[in-house]
Amino acid sequence: MAAPNLTRAQAQQRAELLEVDSYAIAVDLTDGAGQPGENTFTSHTTVSFRSRQVGADSWIDIVAESVQRAVLNGVELDVSDYDEAVGIKLPNLAESNELVVEAKCRYMNTGEGLHRFVDPVDNGVYLYTQFETADAKRVFTCFDQPDLKSVYQMTVTAPADWKVVANAPIESTEQTESGAVKRIFETTKPMSTYLVALVAGPYAEWRDVYSEPDQPDIPLGLYCRASLAEHLDAQRLFEETKQGFAFYHKNFGVRYPFGKYDQAFVPEFNAGAMENAGCVTFLEDYVFRSRVTRYLYERRNETLLHEMAHMWFGDLVTMRWWDDLWLNESFATFASVFAQADATEYKHAWTSFANIEKSWAYRQDQLPSTHPVAADIVDVEAVEVNFDGITYAKGASVLKQLVAYVGEDNFLSGLRVYFDKHAWGNATLADLLGALEEASGRDLSWWSAQWLETTGLNSLSPSFKVDADGKFSEFAVTQGGAKPGAGELRTHRVAIGVYDDVDGKIVRTHRVEADVDGPRTEIPGLVGVPRGKLVLVNDDDLSYCTMRLDPASLETLIDRIADIAEPLPRTLCWSAAWEMTREAELKARDFVQLVISGVAAETEIGVVQRLLLQAQTALSSYADPAWAPEGWRLFTDRLVELVRSAQPGSDHQLGFVSALASSVLDDEKVALIRGWLDGSAPLEGLVVDTDQRWRLLITLVAHGAAGAAEVEAELERDSTATGKRHAERALALRPDAQAKAEAWQRAVHDDELPNAINEAIIAGFSHPGQKQLIASYADRYFEDVAGVWERRSSERAQSMVLGLFPAWKVDRSTVEAADAWLAQERPPALRRLVSEGRAGIVRALAAREFDQQA
Repeated sequence: MAAPNLTRAQAQQRAELLEVDSYAIAVDLTDGAGQPGENTFTSHTTVSFRSRQVGADSWIDIVAESVQRAVLNGVELDVSDYDEAVGIKLPNLAESNELVVEAKCRYMNTGEGLHRFVDPVDNGVYLYTQFETADAKRVFTCFDQPDLKSVYQMTVTAPADWKVVANAPIESTEQTESGAVKRIFETTKPMSTYLVALVAGPYAEWRDVYSEPDQPDIPLGLYCRASLAEHLDAQRLFEETKQGFAFYHKNFGVRYPFGKYDQAFVPEFNAGAMENAGCVTFLEDYVFRSRVTRYLYERRNETLLHEMAHMWFGDLVTMRWWDDLWLNESFATFASVFAQADATEYKHAWTSFANIEKSWAYRQDQLPSTHPVAADIVDVEAVEVNFDGITYAKGASVLKQLVAYVGEDNFLSGLRVYFDKHAWGNATLADLLGALEEASGRDLSWWSAQWLETTGLNSLSPSFKVDADGKFSEFAVTQGGAKPGAGELRTHRVAIGVYDDVDGKIVRTHRVEADVDGPRTEIPGLVGVPRGKLVLVNDDDLSYCTMRLDPASLETLIDRIADIAEPLPRTLCWSAAWEMTREAELKARDFVQLVISGVAAETEIGVVQRLLLQAQTALSSYADPAWAPEGWRLFTDRLVELVRSAQPGSDHQLGFVSALASSVLDDEKVALIRGWLDGSAPLEGLVVDTDQRWRLLITLVAHGAAGAAEVEAELERDSTATGKRHAERALALRPDAQAKAEAWQRAVHDDELPNAINEAIIAGFSHPGQKQLIASYADRYFEDVAGVWERRSSERAQSMVLGLFPAWKVDRSTVEAADAWLAQERPPALRRLVSEGRAGIVRALAAREFDQQA
């Protein structure tokens, strides 16, 4: 069931009236006999709060199966008509108030509220909370909005053999008559309701400390399910955690404020991680039980540092309302990459940022639903679809440019001012800009207006003349108006790099920095400089823009991209080629050929894996369907060559195998996959471990070369939660009508499925080789999607809305069906998601038309 919505106006009204002093929360997670409870748990909340207006009325939030009683200032409230959509009414408030509420709350299987999971390996019961955006009300009675911060004292009754972790350390324990143990936690620092956390179950635990001279130690904890414990690389995670603390302490000028720091890897988590103060939760897929490439270790490290950055930016200082969600997420994204590049082994983290985050931002910013970085968030439903490429990646990109503009030292000084002024409180964009202006001495109001309050991408292009000696006689950067948007021109801090052939490699021979402002900006520093082979007007990726290439530079990119010596400029060229493909300016088949010819020389495994995925997207969505079978053959032929020529056991070999397994294959290549799986024709260096077995089997199933019996046999070998998800995906991938009908029925109509299982089925429903088989489900989607949105919570519904949008049917009829659906009145958040799917079809149609041209 969807949680009640909260509007910004309602939140403002309540925040103007109330101030919350404290919460005392007691939950009983047992069945009354010392064992884990199954369906519900008891929640007892005491809230102390003040009202600025004596006699005023208000309300408090609770989503529960039932409310047994509510007592306000000693007076019993009538809760016989309790409705979770409106919470509990609070009449005739005094200046100081105490509310006591007893409720019976539901365990969830959707990754919201208090999620309950039973490990199929050992039947252990595992719990964890996830409250962002506004699901704290599913566990305790609260004023569930970010600007009503308070302190929390939690008491948890749970089985004696469980680990129980929350935001603060355990202060004391008491044995109960049932054999359970009551854990009484210390009172927390002030925080928002969405940052309260509880993790409980028979988790495996590792302990360490972070130490600095003349400072108290920070206790560190790691947790994961007992059945995954052998796979958790605690030493590496602790080392990366310590690197993060050292970096942030040095650069933020404020020590970590929440005492201890626990990190728990939890099952069936919907996101990558959550920044609960002192008790961060992570997707347990980050516990690598099989071999993965270095790229996944890098991404996990980025997530770890992202959540740690939130301890300052988001937890210590919190946005007032979700309009400034971007302040949390953009800053944490920027800070994590900043830390990676400076303090960890991932020195090329900005290359990954250019390749991953920037691509995400560009894609999101070209959709009809694009919005300013500083978005207008009218209610909670709106924010739940705003955890997107604008909020995270574009925001981080413009922050990176701001750092280049004001200078790194000034930026960090401004952050210290910001933390000092607003610690333990709430702040807005204006507060951050004021601190940066104070530190840098620059007026930044124009910067906010240009970059945070507008939409779309500017294009930056080189414009130059060359003299008889091959040197620039004039050089300028021209800027195109922001699209989509109002065509605004912005001020860009850019580096312009000139690259030339040196000993067979394309290397940078000249670089200048400049502020590009207006439609044309002269660059006198390049006059007299040799023209070289390649010119990049956004070298070092300082700005957020579409970078255009002059004809000679484009020719160098196409012919010699593998010769570009450094990974970041090479990635910028790959990115330019991909954006040209998406904009129907470079044929999809030419992009695929570029990847085929150039990927072997790419040193960064993250870039390799991204390029292969982009080539698959080009083949599946952007290429002429008449050519696509030939394109798949060329692409997979090359992958087989790369698999065999790569160093055995290398990350590159593993990346090539993974790309091959997720492609459209002919019979010969399916047989190759079969030989790797059953060992009849092994590949030197390829370790066919648990997850690799599933990857190869899923490939066979998708091509009709294996079926339900083989899937069930593999599940017997791997009877874990991860194995179950793999099996569900495999069964949905079977290329027959009955399997697709069953998958659709479960994913769309079974509202009791755990979210993780639902997402696995959705992931298996479509495959680039099965488009004809599922073409008719495009109409089914538009018939069913509104009902799913109405019945399910936003988090749960989004999986279906996005994952089953008929992207497999790139056809004008899909656009027409979407238009007919959108012509009716729809919830704004749902309308946005469907319109984004429609935009993807329109883009694919344009790219296909361009690819068909002679």
